[in-house]
Amino acid sequence: MTEKTFDINLSCADRPGIVAAVTTELAGLGANIAESNQFWDRQTNRFFMRLSITAPGSVERDGLLRALEPAIARFDMKTAIADRARRPKIIIMVSKFDHALLHLLYQIRVGWLDAEVAAIVSNHEDARRTAEMESIPFHHWTVNRDNKAEQEAKLLALFNETGADLLILARYMQVLSNDLSNRLYGKVINIHHSFLPSFKGAKPYHQAHERGVKLIGATAHYVTPDLDEGPIIEQETERVTHALSAEDFVAAGRDIESRVLARAVKLDLENRVMLNGHKTVVFG
Repeated sequence: MTEKTFDINLSCADRPGIVAAVTTELAGLGANIAESNQFWDRQTNRFFMRLSITAPGSVERDGLLRALEPAIARFDMKTAIADRARRPKIIIMVSKFDHALLHLLYQIRVGWLDAEVAAIVSNHEDARRTAEMESIPFHHWTVNRDNKAEQEAKLLALFNETGADLLILARYMQVLSNDLSNRLYGKVINIHHSFLPSFKGAKPYHQAHERGVKLIGATAHYVTPDLDEGPIIEQETERVTHALSAEDFVAAGRDIESRVLARAVKLDLENRVMLNGHKTVVFG
């Protein structure tokens, strides 16, 4: 019978015997550990573990969870188990700038990202042609002060109806409400430019050019009610010089934003990110 692959993420207060308790139960199922990552946060005394295992074809996710219940109860573990045979579903949100969207779709097409795009949602029509070319359902929902709650209710319904695992803000230029951010905590990833000083408002790359910025960066993070301050998943910087134009800054920004977002999405889809308060533990 064909083997199955599961990802198991566990976290709890650190004390002796955690690894032994978990691996003993897995051995009893005839499972084999293909990959193991562990981290002890000394500040909070929290222990984090990610295991990727292969198991006999007769083993189901629910059966795996039942086998681990004694260890889970003993150590009061927070647990997540993913069957790798199930392809994750994502919803991508975008406004007018579509570079991050296009990069995600390309990485899915070539197989580097393993995901099914359940829908593309936008507050503009610009991405409709891309969605139609990729045979992806497209939803054009304009957002303003008067209909924001109504549109977010539609978005939450779409997320639940499609069985989506992740909502990706691929340069979606609307701020999600506190209510929606809390409802989908840990399930929404945003990409944001990173500068010092932090330039807000219109044309941040042009502002950075005017101030002689030497590093352009991007940060992918989970969305929280604190705007652009959610737990960070991935970051990168790139050097720029005085010889570059503002348009060169914009081009560099598009490139780095696309790369960082795609890497963050891959880490999340492969269950390699665990929330640790306001931070993340990333098993790359």
